[in-house]
Amino acid sequence: MERTGKTAVMPSLSANLSRIREISGGSSDILINEFVTGGISCALVCCEGMVSASVITELIFEPITSISEKKDAQELFHYINEELLLSTDRPSVSDLEGAFRLLHSGFAVLFAEGADEALGFGVQGYSSRGVDEPDGEGNIMGAHEGFTETIRTSMSQIRRRLKSPELVMELMQKGSKSQTDLCLCYMKDRVPKRLMAEIRRSLDGIKLETILTTGYVRPFVESRRFEIFSSTGVTERPDVLCSKLIEGRVAILVDGVPFAIVIPKLFCESFQTLDDYSFKPYYATFLRWLKYGAFIMSVLLPAVYAAIVMYHPELLNTTLFMLLVESEKNAPLSIMTESLFVLLMYEVIREAGVRLPKPVGGAVSIISGLIIGDSAVKSGLVSTPLLTMTALAVLGGLVVPELNPAVTVLRFAFLIAGGLMGLFGISLLACAVLVNICATEDYGFPYTAPLSPFRRSGMSDTAYRTDMQKMQQRDFTVEEYYE
Repeated sequence: MERTGKTAVMPSLSANLSRIREISGGSSDILINEFVTGGISCALVCCEGMVSASVITELIFEPITSISEKKDAQELFHYINEELLLSTDRPSVSDLEGAFRLLHSGFAVLFAEGADEALGFGVQGYSSRGVDEPDGEGNIMGAHEGFTETIRTSMSQIRRRLKSPELVMELMQKGSKSQTDLCLCYMKDRVPKRLMAEIRRSLDGIKLETILTTGYVRPFVESRRFEIFSSTGVTERPDVLCSKLIEGRVAILVDGVPFAIVIPKLFCESFQTLDDYSFKPYYATFLRWLKYGAFIMSVLLPAVYAAIVMYHPELLNTTLFMLLVESEKNAPLSIMTESLFVLLMYEVIREAGVRLPKPVGGAVSIISGLIIGDSAVKSGLVSTPLLTMTALAVLGGLVVPELNPAVTVLRFAFLIAGGLMGLFGISLLACAVLVNICATEDYGFPYTAPLSPFRRSGMSDTAYRTDMQKMQQRDFTVEEYYE
């Protein structure tokens, strides 16, 4: 379809229909139904597959075609708007650009002879996936439903959990070709006004032709400098998103994507789950620290193993040192090269498992576990202790799936630093990573909050998890950093 510009709706019905056919290029899914009602020639235009045939017949066609004689189109439209309740969503448009946006969103649009505007009726009926349990954020005791690809369904899931009138949802369209719906969600009594102004300014800078996933939008609402970890987060759970909105965050829903963007994001949130608030505080605190330990192990374990064996064997006791020497003496490659080889093979296997069709996905585990892994150890190409360390590191990264992309790259970087310069190289790289994390911010909000800068009110849900009675007295919000 070519760009419509700002072509106004013309009083001539035939001219409007001719222009619609010209803009759409005669597309077969644009259906034009011409009829006469109230003595005035009209046309109801809709997009096949986007509307419900039963709804449009019962709620639109039957009432409209039975309208008595009217003197002109203005009186007809006034009667439809004031006397008939054809649909709850009835926008009017004065240009064909707006008309096509409604058509492609599942509306039926009514044109009439002599009217310089058109009426839209919300009769959406396109097929969509039902509400289902999210795959990437599982839980035991929380709700088992996630966002869907239909943005209005996702909006209703948020509204069901936050019935406050302070919750605001603003719809906008981005993408010159796709005209994708974006929904800006926030609590107007919690979010700082300056933060909202800056986010709107960032969204106004989106000049893309199409938006197909959250990855198209996130670079526009993040800092442009290099950041190891993303300063915006994503979630596919409505309950998790509502907890962020209560803290003064802002969310962006993208039509066609079952994920919501959360602005800003905190580093400590990657180690929190909704189940933490269903368990006793002592057990939730144990799980938090278990995840922190798994994260550190995932990043550093292969590097520390290579550095100690190659440069600092004095740190090992005699028994452990002899075991490692015995296992490595027949290996043809250096420890760093072996580790890089094993990690690369794991990434290849993981990517194959993700991209392969599900019916043949089981073959990946058989080939990788029974053939490649067992054969590599028996042939002496890879030592058993190194394979164990690598497997533990990979397993630790799976505990914090949201950070897995950054953890994967950092694991390789630390391994190379440890293999070339030992523990000194690991320390240097760790300092650089810490500086980058502490310098990461989004719209002035620090990524490491509430640890740095320190906020005592946030510690009750960061370093440990206190009980709900104390948490409600020490509520942590984004607004504290904008005072």
